[in-house]
Amino acid sequence: MSTRTPLIAGNWKLHNTVAESRALAGAIAAHVRDGSGCDVVLGPVATSLTAVKQALDGSAVGLSAQNTHWEDSGAWTGELSPALLLDAGCGYCFIGHSERRQFFGETDAGVRKKVAALLAHEIVPILCVGESLEQREAGQTLDVVLGQVEAATEGLDAGALAPLVVAYEPIWAIGTGRTAKAEDAQDVHGAIRGHLSELKGKSWADSVRLLYGGSVKPNNADELLSQPDVDGALVGGASLSADNFIPIIDAGVRRAES
Repeated sequence: MSTRTPLIAGNWKLHNTVAESRALAGAIAAHVRDGSGCDVVLGPVATSLTAVKQALDGSAVGLSAQNTHWEDSGAWTGELSPALLLDAGCGYCFIGHSERRQFFGETDAGVRKKVAALLAHEIVPILCVGESLEQREAGQTLDVVLGQVEAATEGLDAGALAPLVVAYEPIWAIGTGRTAKAEDAQDVHGAIRGHLSELKGKSWADSVRLLYGGSVKPNNADELLSQPDVDGALVGGASLSADNFIPIIDAGVRRAES
């Protein structure tokens, strides 16, 4: 099995008040032990970042933002910068999520600038890539996914990109209850790793953690994480409940131990 450390990340999207976020983070942090061999990250709404950071203090759980801007400051009403995220205690940030691309007009070029800005502040980008149902049925999955990966890393060398995490989230599986078969997820993950190797070198590509996202639940986490190139999960709906998220974390721990 891989020497890559599994990573289980929870994307809370537009859910939870400050109080709810603090309580959920505390319940999850109480379960996660240091040295488990599996990294755990929580991504609350921006208004809860400080509260969740406080709830996680002293624990082994990391904090992620859900988005960033590429500039540190300036006339960018409504935006948050990597510098501000770092100040809030974030060690990670989701970038290029399909909902950002689909509903907010995010482009590959913008995602690439965000990746570079986060890396400059030593925040780990969790780069989201994935195809729509129409693209999948047209046989375009790898063209779309590998194209998104290539665009987001263009002009950045392997040294700068060392912390990068890539999350493959087929759009047709996000929030729908539909999940890619474990073997299908592995096929795409294997193709991503192979493409990264061609782009930036095998040594770096072999170290990059690739997560699967899209209706990950306690009853399918072990099967997904049993695949050689699936190094963890980016979890949406199931991360909003400690009772659902903790078993997925436990699946990550089992992968680390296997």
